[in-house]
Amino acid sequence: MIPELISNHVSEWGEGPIWHGDRLLYVDIETHKIIALTPSNGEEKVWDVGQRVGTVVPRASGGLVWAGDDGFYFLNEETGVSTPIADPEPGMPDNRFNDGKCDPAGRFWAGTICLAKRPEGSLYCLHTDLRVEKKFGPVTNSNGIIWSGDASTMYYIDTPSKKVRAFDFDKDTSAISNERVVWDTSADPSSPDGMTIDSEDRLWIAFCHGAKVVCYDPKSQTVEAQINFPCVETTACAFGGPDLKDLYITTGKKPGFIEPLAGRLFVCHTGAQGVPSHAFGG
Repeated sequence: MIPELISNHVSEWGEGPIWHGDRLLYVDIETHKIIALTPSNGEEKVWDVGQRVGTVVPRASGGLVWAGDDGFYFLNEETGVSTPIADPEPGMPDNRFNDGKCDPAGRFWAGTICLAKRPEGSLYCLHTDLRVEKKFGPVTNSNGIIWSGDASTMYYIDTPSKKVRAFDFDKDTSAISNERVVWDTSADPSSPDGMTIDSEDRLWIAFCHGAKVVCYDPKSQTVEAQINFPCVETTACAFGGPDLKDLYITTGKKPGFIEPLAGRLFVCHTGAQGVPSHAFGG
């Protein structure tokens, strides 16, 4: 499995890819950018939202929803104007939103990172009625989150813990329970970051500081595959393309490292197939 370059955008710290319709959405956290790439024609659209943005998801009724330094926002794609929804952590300048995704019922889950590296972050759920509910914490660096194909299990990563957690998930109520560790990666010098899931419920996890994406089967507790990259900061991944068989991978630039391909977006053909993403229903 050989990763290939795609798109012209070079990120300082690319993150949060998600496929919706015929395009890939992702963010460049440190330059405040949301990027939409249409691979079929190479078209790229870029919005500067004026603050660090950790994650973006499509909105079912049109436009985008994102989370950043100051909470949750709607984005009008035509005007580029962002409208605030809610900020669950006012007065916490060391925190900002990081990774997030929508659950199968259209709720937007996103968590915060404490940039001072203290366990003061949390995982939140933006409900479709625009209520924000704290779901889990404290955490230090809220990262990858994804749901199993039958929506009965939620997988979640707090990066510094080096653990991939699973929870029983109630799609109707959004309740999570029965927290457990499905993979402890403590023996690895790198750390799990963003992740996605395939049609066989295998997790594809990007390892920051690791130059790799690993496919892990939580049922058999085995590593099924590994993709190596020419830059150390592999940050997140998502399946896309017309048949959801293209794995897109975001990367970032590691300070002090000279890596010509760092910050680029890659695509890899793994033989696996993803599952459709979910849009925000509010």
